[in-house]
Amino acid sequence: MALISKKKVNYPVKPALREYLHHYDRETLLPVSYRDLTHFSGAYPLVDRYGNDTLWETVFYEPQTLRELSEGLAQVYALLKTDGDLSFTDHLLADRIDYCRFGNSRPFRVRIINRLNDNYDYFYVKTADASRVYGLELEHLLSPNRLSYLVSGDTLVEEHIAGIPGDDFIRTRMPQMPFNQVRIAKEFVKFNERCFARLLGDMRSYNYVIVVTPDLEAEQYRVRAIDFDQQSYEGRKTMYLPQYFKDNLAVIQMCSRFLKAEAIRQYQTEERVVMLRRVRLERYRLKELMDCMRREELAPPEKVAQLKSELNLHHQTTAFNRCRNMGDIVRQNLKLMLDLPNKLE
Repeated sequence: MALISKKKVNYPVKPALREYLHHYDRETLLPVSYRDLTHFSGAYPLVDRYGNDTLWETVFYEPQTLRELSEGLAQVYALLKTDGDLSFTDHLLADRIDYCRFGNSRPFRVRIINRLNDNYDYFYVKTADASRVYGLELEHLLSPNRLSYLVSGDTLVEEHIAGIPGDDFIRTRMPQMPFNQVRIAKEFVKFNERCFARLLGDMRSYNYVIVVTPDLEAEQYRVRAIDFDQQSYEGRKTMYLPQYFKDNLAVIQMCSRFLKAEAIRQYQTEERVVMLRRVRLERYRLKELMDCMRREELAPPEKVAQLKSELNLHHQTTAFNRCRNMGDIVRQNLKLMLDLPNKLE
């Protein structure tokens, strides 16, 4: 089973990546920073509807600070969702701010309420770690999912990704609810393939969600990553294969029960072909991103060396010997898995 070696190091967003973000409208000036949110007066544990501790805390502020933050956070939401159209902010209210001390990024989660109809949405404010930004951008370019996020200085704002948390689905829904197990198994195989191709690590059950969509005769499912901290950071190959995490054992057993080896190979090929089409569509943007990534040190040298060795063994090649850093490794892994001899040059 895959294990995290130790807490991940944060890497700053350097000028080359910042220029890329600015070019693709990912960077803007935000009225509220991560540092502003850290000035809370106190906190109390947040429990779920069943009274269980969520590991989040609801924080509170002095009245004047809260008024200023609420106005600024409504504007941040407008920048994230409506491209900066502030005409909607008058009826938006940041009615709750939660804080998690245990994540690598120690994120804040902001609940925004539309006072016209009491509908609510969430977004996250985190420290702008380069690994996380590369993970978000690779997800946006190579997965079936599009992401909204913004960077401002050392602050990162991310949209909320809706879905059933993987650990909740496995623990409470799999034993009880009727669902198409073959379809879930198929989607997990594809998710596993996507993570390994672009080297997104640490996809334990609480780091992804299950999105359920009603269809003509049954429901469709999609597995979506929601945590991108471990983008190409660990040295062990198994860290990039969700199938090796013990949290996912129930899903793996379901895949073994309902999918034959031939079907698994088919779904892996299908996902690689779809990723290849996305690469062709976003070829120039992806190359710009890879050029930035290949100029950065995003993991300790010993992790880079270990991953090179393990991927050489996995792919039966020596091509990874030429890689100097994690950016080179991601590029080489994509080339081998998607058969991209010249697409990322």
